[in-house]
Amino acid sequence: MGSGFFSCMSLREKRPTGLFRKSVYYCVLGTPYKRLLSMQQSTLKKLSEVLGLSISTVSRALKDHPDISAGTKSKVRELAELMEYEPNGNAVQLRTRQSNVLGILVPVINNFFYDSFISSVEEEARQHGYSILIMQSRDSLQLETSSLHLFRKKMVMGLFASISTEIEDMAPFQKLKELDVPLVFFDRVPEQAGLIKVCMADEISAAIAADAIIAKGKKSVLGLFGHPHLSLSRKRVNSFRETLTGKAPGIHFDIDYPENIEESKRCALRWLAGERKYDVIFCMGDLILIGVMHAVHELNLRIPEDIAIIGISNGLIPTFYNPKITYVETSGYKLGKLAFSQMLACIRGEEVEEEVFVESMLVEGGSL
Repeated sequence: MGSGFFSCMSLREKRPTGLFRKSVYYCVLGTPYKRLLSMQQSTLKKLSEVLGLSISTVSRALKDHPDISAGTKSKVRELAELMEYEPNGNAVQLRTRQSNVLGILVPVINNFFYDSFISSVEEEARQHGYSILIMQSRDSLQLETSSLHLFRKKMVMGLFASISTEIEDMAPFQKLKELDVPLVFFDRVPEQAGLIKVCMADEISAAIAADAIIAKGKKSVLGLFGHPHLSLSRKRVNSFRETLTGKAPGIHFDIDYPENIEESKRCALRWLAGERKYDVIFCMGDLILIGVMHAVHELNLRIPEDIAIIGISNGLIPTFYNPKITYVETSGYKLGKLAFSQMLACIRGEEVEEEVFVESMLVEGGSL
Protein backbone atom coordinates (compact mmCIF):
# COMPACT_ATOMS: atom_id res chain seq x y z
CA MET A 1 0.00 0.00 0.00
CA GLY A 2 2.87 2.31 -0.80
CA SER A 3 4.53 4.27 -3.60
CA GLY A 4 7.65 6.27 -4.28
CA PHE A 5 5.94 9.19 -2.59
CA PHE A 6 5.69 7.57 0.83
CA SER A 7 5.95 4.21 2.50
CA CYS A 8 3.80 2.79 5.23
CA MET A 9 3.10 -0.28 7.30
CA SER A 10 -0.01 -1.43 9.11
CA LEU A 11 -0.01 -2.70 12.65
CA ARG A 12 -2.84 -4.36 14.50
CA GLU A 13 -3.22 -4.15 18.25
CA LYS A 14 -5.27 -6.64 20.19
CA ARG A 15 -8.16 -5.16 22.19
CA PRO A 16 -9.69 -6.80 25.29
CA THR A 17 -12.85 -7.66 23.40
CA GLY A 18 -10.95 -9.72 20.87
CA LEU A 19 -11.53 -7.08 18.21
CA PHE A 20 -8.70 -5.34 16.46
CA ARG A 21 -8.05 -1.67 16.00
CA LYS A 22 -5.81 -0.65 13.12
CA SER A 23 -3.15 1.99 13.52
CA VAL A 24 -1.46 3.38 10.43
CA TYR A 25 2.03 4.80 10.43
CA TYR A 26 3.30 6.69 7.45
CA CYS A 27 6.23 8.87 6.54
CA VAL A 28 6.04 11.77 4.12
CA LEU A 29 9.14 13.62 3.01
CA GLY A 30 11.03 12.04 5.87
CA THR A 31 8.54 13.19 8.56
CA PRO A 32 6.78 10.48 10.62
CA TYR A 33 3.04 10.63 11.26
CA LYS A 34 0.74 8.36 13.26
CA ARG A 35 -3.02 8.23 13.10
CA LEU A 36 -5.51 6.12 15.01
CA LEU A 37 -8.16 5.74 12.37
CA SER A 38 -10.92 5.13 14.87
CA MET A 39 -10.23 8.36 16.73
CA GLN A 40 -9.57 11.16 14.24
CA GLN A 41 -11.08 12.25 10.97
CA SER A 42 -8.80 13.64 8.26
CA THR A 43 -9.46 17.08 6.90
CA LEU A 44 -8.32 19.00 3.86
CA LYS A 45 -6.07 21.03 6.14
CA LYS A 46 -4.31 17.91 7.43
CA LEU A 47 -3.83 16.60 3.91
CA SER A 48 -2.41 19.93 2.79
CA GLU A 49 0.00 20.07 5.74
CA VAL A 50 1.30 16.57 5.07
CA LEU A 51 1.70 17.16 1.35
CA GLY A 52 3.01 20.69 1.56
CA LEU A 53 0.28 21.91 -0.77
CA SER A 54 -2.36 24.57 -0.35
CA ILE A 55 -5.83 23.55 0.82
CA SER A 56 -7.32 24.77 -2.46
CA THR A 57 -4.88 22.63 -4.47
CA VAL A 58 -5.73 19.54 -2.43
CA SER A 59 -9.45 20.25 -2.80
CA ARG A 60 -9.19 20.68 -6.57
CA ALA A 61 -7.06 17.56 -6.90
CA LEU A 62 -9.71 15.50 -5.11
CA LYS A 63 -12.33 16.98 -7.44
CA ASP A 64 -10.22 16.05 -10.52
CA HIS A 65 -9.82 19.68 -11.55
CA PRO A 66 -8.10 19.99 -14.98
CA ASP A 67 -5.63 22.62 -13.69
CA ILE A 68 -4.02 20.07 -11.35
CA SER A 69 -1.35 17.75 -12.75
CA ALA A 70 -1.90 14.00 -12.90
CA GLY A 71 1.06 13.41 -10.58
CA THR A 72 -0.28 15.74 -7.91
CA LYS A 73 -3.74 14.21 -8.18
CA SER A 74 -2.26 10.76 -7.70
CA LYS A 75 -0.30 11.81 -4.61
CA VAL A 76 -3.29 13.55 -3.07
CA ARG A 77 -5.63 10.63 -3.69
CA GLU A 78 -3.15 8.07 -2.37
CA LEU A 79 -2.66 9.99 0.88
CA ALA A 80 -6.39 10.65 1.16
CA GLU A 81 -7.04 6.92 0.87
CA LEU A 82 -4.39 6.11 3.45
CA MET A 83 -5.74 8.69 5.89
CA GLU A 84 -9.30 7.59 5.16
CA TYR A 85 -10.27 11.10 4.18
CA GLU A 86 -13.95 11.74 3.58
CA PRO A 87 -15.37 15.07 2.36
CA ASN A 88 -16.64 17.02 5.33
CA GLY A 89 -20.34 17.36 4.67
CA ASN A 90 -20.69 19.49 7.77
CA ALA A 91 -18.27 22.09 6.49
CA VAL A 92 -19.92 22.15 3.10
CA GLN A 93 -23.31 22.68 4.64
CA LEU A 94 -22.00 25.38 6.96
CA ARG A 95 -20.56 27.23 3.99
CA THR A 96 -23.62 26.84 1.80
CA ARG A 97 -26.24 27.11 4.57
CA GLN A 98 -28.12 24.15 3.14
CA SER A 99 -28.77 22.26 6.37
CA ASN A 100 -32.23 23.83 6.82
CA VAL A 101 -31.82 23.47 10.59
CA LEU A 102 -32.40 26.49 12.84
CA GLY A 103 -31.17 26.46 16.42
CA ILE A 104 -32.92 27.89 19.47
CA LEU A 105 -30.96 28.43 22.69
CA VAL A 106 -33.00 29.31 25.77
CA PRO A 107 -32.18 29.40 29.50
CA VAL A 108 -34.96 26.88 30.23
CA ILE A 109 -37.62 25.12 28.21
CA ASN A 110 -40.16 24.73 31.03
CA ASN A 111 -41.06 28.40 30.92
CA PHE A 112 -44.35 29.68 29.53
CA PHE A 113 -42.74 32.59 27.69
CA TYR A 114 -40.04 30.49 26.03
CA ASP A 115 -42.50 27.71 25.33
CA SER A 116 -44.73 30.07 23.36
CA PHE A 117 -41.69 31.58 21.61
CA ILE A 118 -40.49 28.14 20.53
CA SER A 119 -43.97 27.17 19.37
CA SER A 120 -44.21 30.32 17.27
CA VAL A 121 -40.79 29.88 15.66
CA GLU A 122 -41.40 26.18 15.01
CA GLU A 123 -44.70 27.00 13.33
CA GLU A 124 -43.06 29.54 11.03
CA ALA A 125 -40.05 27.30 10.39
CA ARG A 126 -42.19 24.37 9.31
CA GLN A 127 -44.08 26.56 6.86
CA HIS A 128 -40.78 27.69 5.32
CA GLY A 129 -39.16 24.25 5.13
CA TYR A 130 -36.89 24.44 8.17
CA SER A 131 -36.53 22.15 11.17
CA ILE A 132 -35.66 23.22 14.72
CA LEU A 133 -32.95 22.13 17.17
CA ILE A 134 -33.56 23.34 20.74
CA MET A 135 -31.02 23.50 23.58
CA GLN A 136 -31.21 25.01 27.05
CA SER A 137 -28.37 26.65 28.98
CA ARG A 138 -29.98 26.43 32.44
CA ASP A 139 -28.20 29.76 33.03
CA SER A 140 -24.85 27.96 33.00
CA LEU A 141 -22.02 29.38 30.89
CA GLN A 142 -20.57 25.89 30.54
CA LEU A 143 -23.83 24.46 29.19
CA GLU A 144 -24.31 27.51 27.00
CA THR A 145 -20.85 27.06 25.47
CA SER A 146 -21.32 23.32 24.90
CA SER A 147 -24.71 23.99 23.30
CA LEU A 148 -23.12 26.48 20.92
CA HIS A 149 -20.52 23.86 20.03
CA LEU A 150 -23.31 21.41 19.23
CA PHE A 151 -25.08 24.00 17.07
CA ARG A 152 -21.88 24.41 15.05
CA LYS A 153 -21.49 20.66 14.77
CA LYS A 154 -25.10 20.27 13.61
CA MET A 155 -24.60 22.90 10.90
CA VAL A 156 -27.41 25.19 11.96
CA MET A 157 -28.40 27.67 9.30
CA GLY A 158 -29.22 30.30 11.93
CA LEU A 159 -29.52 30.62 15.69
CA PHE A 160 -32.06 32.28 17.97
CA ALA A 161 -30.47 32.89 21.38
CA SER A 162 -31.59 34.16 24.77
CA ILE A 163 -28.39 34.50 26.79
CA SER A 164 -27.61 33.02 30.20
CA THR A 165 -27.10 35.03 33.38
CA GLU A 166 -23.46 33.88 33.58
CA ILE A 167 -22.28 35.14 30.20
CA GLU A 168 -19.89 38.10 30.38
CA ASP A 169 -19.20 38.77 26.69
CA MET A 170 -20.01 37.40 23.27
CA ALA A 171 -16.89 35.22 22.96
CA PRO A 172 -18.89 31.93 23.11
CA PHE A 173 -20.88 33.09 20.07
CA GLN A 174 -17.83 34.25 18.12
CA LYS A 175 -17.18 31.03 16.20
CA LEU A 176 -20.73 30.96 14.85
CA LYS A 177 -20.36 34.61 13.89
CA GLU A 178 -17.09 33.84 12.09
CA LEU A 179 -18.94 31.17 10.09
CA ASP A 180 -21.49 33.83 9.08
CA VAL A 181 -24.29 31.97 10.84
CA PRO A 182 -27.09 34.52 11.36
CA LEU A 183 -27.63 35.22 15.07
CA VAL A 184 -30.91 36.67 16.31
CA PHE A 185 -30.90 37.42 20.04
CA PHE A 186 -34.26 37.65 21.79
CA ASP A 187 -35.71 38.48 25.21
CA ARG A 188 -32.45 38.30 27.19
CA VAL A 189 -30.22 40.15 24.76
CA PRO A 190 -26.61 41.35 25.02
CA GLU A 191 -25.95 45.06 25.29
CA GLN A 192 -23.22 45.12 22.64
CA ALA A 193 -23.93 47.04 19.46
CA GLY A 194 -23.82 45.44 16.03
CA LEU A 195 -26.01 42.44 16.93
CA ILE A 196 -29.52 41.59 15.75
CA LYS A 197 -31.92 41.80 18.70
CA VAL A 198 -35.65 41.18 19.00
CA CYS A 199 -37.06 42.35 22.32
CA MET A 200 -40.14 43.22 24.22
CA ALA A 201 -40.42 46.94 24.87
CA ASP A 202 -38.95 46.44 28.35
CA GLU A 203 -38.90 50.06 29.47
CA ILE A 204 -42.42 50.66 28.18
CA SER A 205 -43.87 47.52 29.81
CA ALA A 206 -42.43 48.47 33.21
CA ALA A 207 -43.68 52.03 32.82
CA ILE A 208 -47.18 50.78 31.95
CA ALA A 209 -47.22 48.72 35.16
CA ALA A 210 -45.99 51.67 37.23
CA ASP A 211 -48.63 53.94 35.68
CA ALA A 212 -51.34 51.41 36.57
CA ILE A 213 -50.11 51.31 40.17
CA ILE A 214 -50.17 55.10 40.40
CA ALA A 215 -53.64 55.27 38.83
CA LYS A 216 -54.97 52.99 41.59
CA GLY A 217 -53.59 55.30 44.26
CA LYS A 218 -51.13 52.80 45.74
CA LYS A 219 -48.64 54.23 48.22
CA SER A 220 -46.29 51.39 49.15
CA VAL A 221 -44.87 49.14 46.43
CA LEU A 222 -42.75 45.99 46.50
CA GLY A 223 -41.13 45.45 43.10
CA LEU A 224 -39.66 42.01 42.37
CA PHE A 225 -37.42 41.75 39.33
CA GLY A 226 -35.23 39.07 37.76
CA HIS A 227 -31.47 38.62 37.81
CA PRO A 228 -29.82 42.09 38.00
CA HIS A 229 -27.09 40.98 35.57
CA LEU A 230 -29.60 40.83 32.72
CA SER A 231 -30.13 43.92 30.60
CA LEU A 232 -33.91 43.41 30.53
CA SER A 233 -34.01 43.43 34.36
CA ARG A 234 -31.99 46.62 34.53
CA LYS A 235 -34.11 48.30 31.87
CA ARG A 236 -37.34 47.39 33.63
CA VAL A 237 -36.07 48.39 37.07
CA ASN A 238 -34.86 51.78 35.83
CA SER A 239 -38.08 52.49 33.95
CA PHE A 240 -40.24 51.34 36.88
CA ARG A 241 -38.29 53.50 39.35
CA GLU A 242 -38.22 56.56 37.09
CA THR A 243 -41.96 56.37 36.44
CA LEU A 244 -42.84 56.05 40.13
CA THR A 245 -40.51 58.80 41.31
CA GLY A 246 -41.33 61.08 38.39
CA LYS A 247 -45.11 60.83 38.55
CA ALA A 248 -45.70 60.01 42.23
CA PRO A 249 -42.86 61.54 44.28
CA GLY A 250 -44.44 60.57 47.61
CA ILE A 251 -44.75 56.88 46.81
CA HIS A 252 -42.56 54.38 48.69
CA PHE A 253 -41.11 51.37 46.91
CA ASP A 254 -38.60 48.61 47.61
CA ILE A 255 -36.82 46.52 44.98
CA ASP A 256 -35.55 42.93 45.15
CA TYR A 257 -34.25 40.38 42.63
CA PRO A 258 -35.47 36.79 43.07
CA GLU A 259 -34.56 34.47 40.20
CA ASN A 260 -37.05 31.60 40.41
CA ILE A 261 -40.30 30.45 42.01
CA GLU A 262 -38.85 29.37 45.36
CA GLU A 263 -36.72 32.48 45.73
CA SER A 264 -39.73 34.63 44.86
CA LYS A 265 -41.82 32.97 47.54
CA ARG A 266 -39.13 33.37 50.20
CA CYS A 267 -38.49 36.94 49.11
CA ALA A 268 -42.18 37.89 49.31
CA LEU A 269 -42.59 36.23 52.71
CA ARG A 270 -39.56 38.07 54.06
CA TRP A 271 -40.70 41.51 52.89
CA LEU A 272 -44.31 40.96 53.93
CA ALA A 273 -43.17 39.93 57.41
CA GLY A 274 -41.45 43.28 57.94
CA GLU A 275 -42.80 46.38 59.62
CA ARG A 276 -43.81 48.11 56.39
CA LYS A 277 -47.23 47.28 55.01
CA TYR A 278 -47.22 47.03 51.22
CA ASP A 279 -50.42 47.58 49.30
CA VAL A 280 -49.16 46.19 45.96
CA ILE A 281 -46.53 43.76 44.67
CA PHE A 282 -45.14 44.07 41.15
CA CYS A 283 -43.85 40.81 39.60
CA MET A 284 -41.51 41.13 36.61
CA GLY A 285 -42.26 37.69 35.18
CA ASP A 286 -44.43 34.60 35.43
CA LEU A 287 -42.09 32.59 37.66
CA ILE A 288 -41.88 35.47 40.12
CA LEU A 289 -45.67 35.79 40.02
CA ILE A 290 -46.13 32.10 40.86
CA GLY A 291 -43.77 32.37 43.84
CA VAL A 292 -45.49 35.51 45.10
CA MET A 293 -48.92 33.89 44.83
CA HIS A 294 -47.66 30.93 46.89
CA ALA A 295 -46.58 33.38 49.59
CA VAL A 296 -49.86 35.32 49.46
CA HIS A 297 -51.91 32.15 49.84
CA GLU A 298 -49.69 30.90 52.67
CA LEU A 299 -50.34 34.17 54.52
CA ASN A 300 -54.08 33.98 53.75
CA LEU A 301 -54.04 37.44 52.20
CA ARG A 302 -57.01 38.51 50.11
CA ILE A 303 -56.45 39.94 46.62
CA PRO A 304 -56.89 42.87 46.12
CA GLU A 305 -58.33 43.76 49.55
CA ASP A 306 -55.20 42.95 51.57
CA ILE A 307 -52.59 43.12 48.84
CA ALA A 308 -52.81 44.04 45.15
CA ILE A 309 -50.83 42.18 42.49
CA ILE A 310 -49.67 43.27 39.04
CA GLY A 311 -47.11 41.63 36.78
CA ILE A 312 -45.51 41.35 33.39
CA SER A 313 -46.65 38.12 31.80
CA ASN A 314 -47.00 36.05 28.68
CA GLY A 315 -50.69 35.92 29.58
CA LEU A 316 -51.38 32.33 30.65
CA ILE A 317 -50.45 32.26 34.35
CA PRO A 318 -52.60 35.28 35.33
CA THR A 319 -55.71 33.38 34.22
CA PHE A 320 -55.07 30.58 36.75
CA TYR A 321 -56.04 32.73 39.72
CA ASN A 322 -59.27 34.16 41.07
CA PRO A 323 -59.40 37.04 40.65
CA LYS A 324 -57.36 37.00 37.47
CA ILE A 325 -54.11 38.90 37.74
CA THR A 326 -53.75 42.28 36.06
CA TYR A 327 -50.67 42.17 33.85
CA VAL A 328 -48.71 43.89 31.11
CA GLU A 329 -48.61 41.55 28.14
CA THR A 330 -45.25 40.36 26.82
CA SER A 331 -46.12 37.81 24.17
CA GLY A 332 -43.55 35.12 23.47
CA TYR A 333 -45.67 34.08 20.51
CA LYS A 334 -45.54 37.55 18.93
CA LEU A 335 -41.83 37.78 19.68
CA GLY A 336 -41.26 34.45 17.93
CA LYS A 337 -43.05 35.68 14.80
CA LEU A 338 -40.95 38.82 14.70
CA ALA A 339 -37.72 36.94 15.42
CA PHE A 340 -38.36 34.50 12.59
CA SER A 341 -39.02 37.30 10.12
CA GLN A 342 -35.68 38.84 11.11
CA MET A 343 -33.93 35.48 10.74
CA LEU A 344 -35.45 34.87 7.32
CA ALA A 345 -34.30 38.30 6.16
CA CYS A 346 -30.77 37.57 7.42
CA ILE A 347 -30.66 34.21 5.63
CA ARG A 348 -31.79 35.89 2.41
CA GLY A 349 -29.09 38.51 2.75
CA GLU A 350 -31.51 41.37 3.25
CA GLU A 351 -30.82 44.37 5.45
CA VAL A 352 -32.48 44.26 8.85
CA GLU A 353 -32.80 46.69 11.73
CA GLU A 354 -30.36 46.01 14.53
CA GLU A 355 -33.03 46.13 17.25
CA VAL A 356 -36.79 45.71 16.92
CA PHE A 357 -39.49 45.57 19.56
CA VAL A 358 -42.86 43.99 20.28
CA GLU A 359 -45.13 46.52 21.97
CA SER A 360 -46.85 45.79 25.28
CA MET A 361 -50.33 46.56 26.61
CA LEU A 362 -52.14 46.41 29.95
CA VAL A 363 -54.58 43.52 30.42
CA GLU A 364 -57.00 44.18 33.26
CA GLY A 365 -57.78 41.44 35.77
CA GLY A 366 -59.21 41.90 39.22
CA SER A 367 -56.01 41.91 41.25
CA LEU A 368 -55.18 45.61 41.23
